[in-house]
Amino acid sequence: MIDTRPVSARVLDEAIAWQLNLGAGDDDGQQQAFARWHAAHPDNARAWAQLGGIDQQLHGAASGPARRALQRAEGEVRRRLRRLGGTTLGLLLMVGLTLGLLQQQRPLSDWLADEVTASGEQRDVELPDHTRIRLNSRSALDIAFDARERRVILRGGEMLVETAHGDPRPFIVQTAEGDLRALGTRFLVRREPEGTRLIVLKSAVAAHPERGDEERIIGEGQQVLMRGDGLGASQPAPVAADAWSRGMLVVEDMPLGQLIERLGEYRRGHLGLDPRLADLRITGSFPLNDSDLALAALPPSLPVGIERHTDWWVTVVPAATKEQ
Repeated sequence: MIDTRPVSARVLDEAIAWQLNLGAGDDDGQQQAFARWHAAHPDNARAWAQLGGIDQQLHGAASGPARRALQRAEGEVRRRLRRLGGTTLGLLLMVGLTLGLLQQQRPLSDWLADEVTASGEQRDVELPDHTRIRLNSRSALDIAFDARERRVILRGGEMLVETAHGDPRPFIVQTAEGDLRALGTRFLVRREPEGTRLIVLKSAVAAHPERGDEERIIGEGQQVLMRGDGLGASQPAPVAADAWSRGMLVVEDMPLGQLIERLGEYRRGHLGLDPRLADLRITGSFPLNDSDLALAALPPSLPVGIERHTDWWVTVVPAATKEQ
């Protein structure tokens, strides 16, 4: 089974380059260099496996939403490549389109979930008990209510939950890292590479990791990262953490790398960042329905430029290296 955990844009860039180089004509020296790169870090091997897994998932989807969604993506790539032909620009765009598809690659279980959102899409869901959920971009949710409990499973992405009152059954959000039991509340749950992040906006939530007996009550205005084997330290919730549900991303002293990753969830194609800029800090408000406008707000406050090859391939680079 392919490990679909995300890797950095830099590693994906390298994997794409190797895919093109090896396909253009192999020799022993090139194969040895590739083998060294592949073995140098687990992320390299994971990115290479994900690239190979795209075609397998496109043709292996049994039916229904998974096949339709993947075939639409594959068809878009093929249509654009036919129009571009064999030009150098066509090759560049092919790389951008492939990486754009890879960025949106998700486990097939996501596509088969009860509620799924695409890149840039948000959706309101009202559950049978009248609890309201807003799903963020690239999210997948299953609903599993029964006579004993109200359970939803967040398979990927992020959601804002406002639980309904008057139902005696416990309301539980399940992720791969454990359970979150609402205590009459409004809260955010986000799947991250390191675990599940809980941000409590009102009342409280009981967090219980998958492995172990630890349970902690996270109060209003607090956040915590839940891993499968435990809970991190409770910390103050970010400013306006739920602003994404109103079309804005509000950040305070956030690393630029994290901001670019978040904005990338709202656009198709590749949004990259020169790794030398990843640790720059930024504070501000950014529109999620227009990521180009959000990117345009970066150069006035940071020493960066926006390098565009196509709408599908955009990179934030140091200002001095921006193409003139």
